Amino acid sequence: MAERIILGIDPGTTVMGYGVIEVVAKKPKMVTTGIIDLSKIEDPYLKLAKIFERVTGLIESFHPDELAIEAPFYGKNVQSMLKLGRAQGVAIAAALNRQLPIFEYAPRKIKMSITGNGNASKEQVASMLQHMLTIPELPNDLDATDGLAAALCHFYQNKPDTQRKSYNSWKDFMNKNPNRVK
Repeated sequence: MAERIILGIDPGTTVMGYGVIEVVAKKPKMVTTGIIDLSKIEDPYLKLAKIFERVTGLIESFHPDELAIEAPFYGKNVQSMLKLGRAQGVAIAAALNRQLPIFEYAPRKIKMSITGNGNASKEQVASMLQHMLTIPELPNDLDATDGLAAALCHFYQNKPDTQRKSYNSWKDFMNKNPNRVK
Protein backbone atom coordinates (compact mmCIF):
# COMPACT_ATOMS: atom_id res chain seq x y z
CA MET A 1 0.00 0.00 0.00
CA ALA A 2 1.24 3.48 -0.89
CA GLU A 3 2.54 5.73 1.86
CA ARG A 4 1.81 8.67 -0.41
CA ILE A 5 1.27 9.59 -4.04
CA ILE A 6 2.86 12.68 -5.59
CA LEU A 7 1.67 14.37 -8.79
CA GLY A 8 4.39 16.40 -10.50
CA ILE A 9 3.65 19.01 -13.14
CA ASP A 10 5.85 20.84 -15.62
CA PRO A 11 3.55 23.71 -16.67
CA GLY A 12 3.29 24.84 -20.26
CA THR A 13 0.85 26.50 -22.61
CA THR A 14 1.66 24.27 -25.59
CA VAL A 15 2.63 21.08 -23.78
CA MET A 16 2.19 20.43 -20.05
CA GLY A 17 4.08 17.46 -18.66
CA TYR A 18 3.03 15.38 -15.69
CA GLY A 19 4.29 12.43 -13.72
CA VAL A 20 2.89 10.45 -10.82
CA ILE A 21 5.03 8.58 -8.31
CA GLU A 22 3.95 6.31 -5.52
CA VAL A 23 6.06 6.01 -2.38
CA VAL A 24 6.05 2.46 -0.98
CA ALA A 25 8.34 1.41 1.88
CA LYS A 26 10.01 4.85 1.59
CA LYS A 27 10.97 4.16 -2.05
CA PRO A 28 9.60 6.05 -5.05
CA LYS A 29 8.07 4.16 -7.97
CA MET A 30 6.75 5.64 -11.20
CA VAL A 31 3.01 5.16 -11.68
CA THR A 32 2.55 7.10 -14.91
CA THR A 33 3.85 9.98 -16.94
CA GLY A 34 2.41 11.89 -19.86
CA ILE A 35 1.59 15.20 -21.46
CA ILE A 36 -1.39 17.45 -21.92
CA ASP A 37 -1.11 18.57 -25.55
CA LEU A 38 -2.53 22.06 -25.97
CA SER A 39 -0.93 22.81 -29.34
CA LYS A 40 -4.17 22.54 -31.34
CA ILE A 41 -6.07 24.98 -29.11
CA GLU A 42 -5.60 28.56 -30.32
CA ASP A 43 -7.70 30.48 -27.79
CA PRO A 44 -5.49 31.11 -24.72
CA TYR A 45 -8.48 30.99 -22.36
CA LEU A 46 -9.64 27.65 -23.73
CA LYS A 47 -6.10 26.36 -23.11
CA LEU A 48 -6.43 27.38 -19.47
CA ALA A 49 -9.82 25.68 -19.22
CA LYS A 50 -8.31 22.49 -20.68
CA ILE A 51 -5.44 22.61 -18.18
CA PHE A 52 -7.89 22.93 -15.29
CA GLU A 53 -10.02 20.07 -16.64
CA ARG A 54 -7.10 17.70 -17.26
CA VAL A 55 -5.29 18.41 -13.96
CA THR A 56 -8.58 17.87 -12.12
CA GLY A 57 -8.93 14.59 -14.03
CA LEU A 58 -5.42 13.49 -13.03
CA ILE A 59 -6.23 14.25 -9.40
CA GLU A 60 -9.47 12.27 -9.60
CA SER A 61 -7.74 9.34 -11.33
CA PHE A 62 -4.62 9.00 -9.17
CA HIS A 63 -5.71 10.54 -5.83
CA PRO A 64 -2.36 12.21 -5.09
CA ASP A 65 -1.56 13.40 -1.58
CA GLU A 66 0.58 16.31 -2.83
CA LEU A 67 1.27 18.36 -5.94
CA ALA A 68 4.83 19.31 -6.90
CA ILE A 69 4.99 21.95 -9.62
CA GLU A 70 7.83 23.63 -11.43
CA ALA A 71 7.98 27.40 -10.89
CA PRO A 72 8.10 29.65 -13.95
CA PHE A 73 11.55 31.05 -14.56
CA TYR A 74 12.35 34.46 -15.93
CA GLY A 75 13.61 34.26 -19.47
CA LYS A 76 14.12 36.85 -22.15
CA ASN A 77 10.46 36.98 -23.16
CA VAL A 78 8.18 38.50 -20.53
CA GLN A 79 5.03 37.51 -22.47
CA SER A 80 6.07 33.85 -22.43
CA MET A 81 6.64 34.01 -18.70
CA LEU A 82 3.21 35.54 -18.13
CA LYS A 83 1.56 32.78 -20.19
CA LEU A 84 3.51 30.14 -18.30
CA GLY A 85 2.51 31.71 -14.99
CA ARG A 86 -1.15 31.55 -16.00
CA ALA A 87 -0.83 27.87 -16.90
CA GLN A 88 0.88 27.18 -13.58
CA GLY A 89 -1.79 29.17 -11.71
CA VAL A 90 -4.61 27.20 -13.28
CA ALA A 91 -2.93 23.88 -12.41
CA ILE A 92 -2.50 25.14 -8.84
CA ALA A 93 -6.16 26.23 -8.75
CA ALA A 94 -7.21 22.71 -9.80
CA ALA A 95 -5.16 21.27 -6.92
CA LEU A 96 -6.53 23.82 -4.46
CA ASN A 97 -10.03 22.94 -5.63
CA ARG A 98 -9.32 19.38 -4.45
CA GLN A 99 -7.57 20.48 -1.20
CA LEU A 100 -4.17 19.21 -2.33
CA PRO A 101 -1.06 20.65 -0.67
CA ILE A 102 1.12 22.39 -3.26
CA PHE A 103 4.91 22.55 -3.37
CA GLU A 104 6.73 24.70 -5.90
CA TYR A 105 10.31 24.12 -7.05
CA ALA A 106 12.61 26.18 -9.24
CA PRO A 107 13.76 24.44 -12.43
CA ARG A 108 17.38 24.48 -11.21
CA LYS A 109 16.37 22.87 -7.90
CA ILE A 110 14.56 20.07 -9.73
CA LYS A 111 17.50 19.42 -12.06
CA MET A 112 19.93 19.54 -9.14
CA SER A 113 17.95 17.00 -7.11
CA ILE A 114 17.78 14.56 -10.03
CA THR A 115 21.17 14.95 -11.73
CA GLY A 116 23.32 16.87 -9.25
CA ASN A 117 23.63 19.64 -11.86
CA GLY A 118 21.26 22.62 -11.88
CA ASN A 119 22.06 23.25 -15.56
CA ALA A 120 21.34 19.70 -16.76
CA SER A 121 19.55 19.23 -20.07
CA LYS A 122 16.11 17.65 -20.41
CA GLU A 123 17.84 14.58 -21.86
CA GLN A 124 20.15 14.26 -18.86
CA VAL A 125 17.20 14.55 -16.46
CA ALA A 126 15.25 11.91 -18.42
CA SER A 127 18.22 9.54 -18.47
CA MET A 128 18.74 9.83 -14.71
CA LEU A 129 15.02 9.29 -14.07
CA GLN A 130 15.09 6.19 -16.24
CA HIS A 131 17.96 4.83 -14.17
CA MET A 132 16.64 5.90 -10.75
CA LEU A 133 13.06 4.70 -11.25
CA THR A 134 13.90 1.72 -13.49
CA ILE A 135 11.75 2.97 -16.36
CA PRO A 136 11.94 0.48 -19.25
CA GLU A 137 11.16 3.03 -21.97
CA LEU A 138 11.18 6.80 -21.78
CA PRO A 139 8.24 8.76 -23.18
CA ASN A 140 8.75 10.53 -26.51
CA ASP A 141 8.04 13.96 -25.03
CA LEU A 142 10.57 15.12 -22.44
CA ASP A 143 7.99 17.47 -20.87
CA ALA A 144 6.51 14.27 -19.40
CA THR A 145 9.79 13.38 -17.70
CA ASP A 146 10.07 16.97 -16.46
CA GLY A 147 6.74 16.50 -14.66
CA LEU A 148 8.03 13.24 -13.22
CA ALA A 149 11.22 15.04 -12.14
CA ALA A 150 9.15 17.59 -10.18
CA ALA A 151 7.43 14.76 -8.31
CA LEU A 152 10.72 12.99 -7.53
CA CYS A 153 12.36 16.27 -6.46
CA HIS A 154 9.52 16.74 -3.98
CA PHE A 155 10.04 13.20 -2.67
CA TYR A 156 13.74 13.91 -2.08
CA GLN A 157 13.04 17.27 -0.41
CA ASN A 158 10.45 15.83 1.95
CA LYS A 159 11.74 12.47 3.09
CA PRO A 160 10.61 12.09 6.71
CA ASP A 161 14.11 11.15 7.86
CA THR A 162 15.70 14.22 6.28
CA GLN A 163 13.20 16.92 7.20
CA ARG A 164 14.55 19.70 9.33
CA LYS A 165 13.70 19.53 12.97
CA SER A 166 12.40 22.63 14.64
CA TYR A 167 13.86 23.98 17.85
CA ASN A 168 12.51 26.49 20.33
CA SER A 169 15.89 27.57 21.66
CA TRP A 170 19.58 26.73 21.75
CA LYS A 171 18.95 24.66 24.87
CA ASP A 172 16.22 22.75 23.02
CA PHE A 173 18.69 22.06 20.17
CA MET A 174 21.33 20.76 22.60
CA ASN A 175 18.80 18.51 24.37
CA LYS A 176 17.60 17.00 21.08
CA ASN A 177 21.12 16.63 19.63
CA PRO A 178 23.54 15.65 22.41
CA ASN A 179 25.86 13.91 19.93
CA ARG A 180 26.30 17.12 17.89
CA VAL A 181 27.33 19.35 20.81
CA LYS A 182 30.86 19.18 22.26
